[in-house]
Amino acid sequence: MGSPLSLRERFLDELRSSRSILEIGPFCNPQVIGEQVRYFDILDSEQLVVRANQIGYPIKAVPKIHYTSPIGDLSVVSEKFSAVVSCHCIEHQPDLIDHFRQVSGLLEDGGKYYIIVPDKRYCFDHFIAESTIADILDACLSQRRIHRLASVIEHRALTVHNDCVRHWRGDHGVELQSSELRRRVRAAIEEHRQAAGGYVDVHSWQFTPEGFQRNIQALFELGYSPLRPVSVHATPFNRNEFTAILSK
Repeated sequence: MGSPLSLRERFLDELRSSRSILEIGPFCNPQVIGEQVRYFDILDSEQLVVRANQIGYPIKAVPKIHYTSPIGDLSVVSEKFSAVVSCHCIEHQPDLIDHFRQVSGLLEDGGKYYIIVPDKRYCFDHFIAESTIADILDACLSQRRIHRLASVIEHRALTVHNDCVRHWRGDHGVELQSSELRRRVRAAIEEHRQAAGGYVDVHSWQFTPEGFQRNIQALFELGYSPLRPVSVHATPFNRNEFTAILSK
């Protein structure tokens, strides 16, 4: 588990030597830049600039988006790549297995999927239960296309602060008073209702490096995912993310 590749910067250095790269979901902070890179997002470049301005994010680095799908459908991508990368993206996928299958379809034989994943222990997901193989298979077999109400409630009502250093020190925040918890739960239920089957952007999945390794290996061995885990690296001290490489 321990490796220099556990650090995002070293991990991305390894990726940049790839001949052709697709980055999924760069928003206003692409992880890789260069002529060999293509970008996919749910919004086009102009829409990303508008969104970044709305939430106060810098727009200087918003890249040219080559492929767009408002529902995150990677089948719109018409090229093959030696590498695909995503950063804090897979936890937003309603159906993780479908995502892996779509990524596999974009990779050349032997191509690799480079993933940066939040570690639930050191981010706002701290108190939410870690995802299991049962959760992942249920989403696939029920052909889930939007997040469950449970995921919306968890994300809106059960998350805590996002200061990874505090989490490493054992400070995970204080428990909500019952009145505030009720308010947040009601708001989450109403948000899900008003979406009326539309996509609500929350986390569906919570992982640790060990749990992710176990789940991805099982999905591959069961034949549900075409991507084989090559390496999963431990979360570095005082950080809130881990890295993984899957291979086609």
